[in-house]
Amino acid sequence: MASTFEVLAEPHRREILDLLREGERPVGDLVERLALTQPAVSKHLRVLRGAGLVEVRQDAQRRWYRLRLDPLVELDSWLEPYRRMWTSSLDALERHLDTMEDPDE
Repeated sequence: MASTFEVLAEPHRREILDLLREGERPVGDLVERLALTQPAVSKHLRVLRGAGLVEVRQDAQRRWYRLRLDPLVELDSWLEPYRRMWTSSLDALERHLDTMEDPDE
């Protein structure tokens, strides 16, 4: 099973998640919006489902996909210490720039 990072490394899968962020969508809509073939979209959806990032609901002949937030919450929690480091670095850069003289003055 691929890790969440490996699954999200593929740009089309991130596009699918971006579309599903707006709400539940049928496969046909994803095919149309992504300009990919139906088999290609289905393959990406299968990988996203395997990673637990999306779930499917069958409605007669249509399959509706929606985003699952749990894996993304876990990913966000894992990223939090790195985000704090990044913010700290940007704050330090801002303080440094504030101490510099403005060449236009």
